[in-house]
Amino acid sequence: MEATPVAVRPASEEDRVPLALLFAAVAEERDGIATEPPVDIDARAARWTLDGTLVAVADAEIVGSIHVGVNRFGFGEIGMTVAREWRSRGVGTALLSAAIDWSREQELHKLSLDVFPHNAAALALYRKFGFVEEGYRIKQIRRQSGELWDVIEMGLLL
Repeated sequence: MEATPVAVRPASEEDRVPLALLFAAVAEERDGIATEPPVDIDARAARWTLDGTLVAVADAEIVGSIHVGVNRFGFGEIGMTVAREWRSRGVGTALLSAAIDWSREQELHKLSLDVFPHNAAALALYRKFGFVEEGYRIKQIRRQSGELWDVIEMGLLL
């Protein structure tokens, strides 16, 4: 089977609803991101910060996104989502590589992120790019079920 090419580009205004739909789909899984359903698609689309957001596109469909929130102290905080059927196909690698390049162009000195300890694929991806553990927050995130989940803080000096 031939691989479908994935292109990474900056998000645009017409990407708001597809980005919100992708975010909602990942939230439905209840294990990779802190947000849980229900996600108000219209509200999420309206408040999406496009500056610093890159999208992965395959066959004219957004299959992943990464956002670099630029902090006034010169570092960026990242969050990434990849559609379930596109995981382990290089989308996360393409997005993270593009985000690092974008961050260097913005003259950021560091990238930071939070990840759940059970998200082995994400941890492996971040480590592949040189991110290191900088902290461990015990019982940081309260889930709708009442469970309290730990969070690993990671960083990459640029």
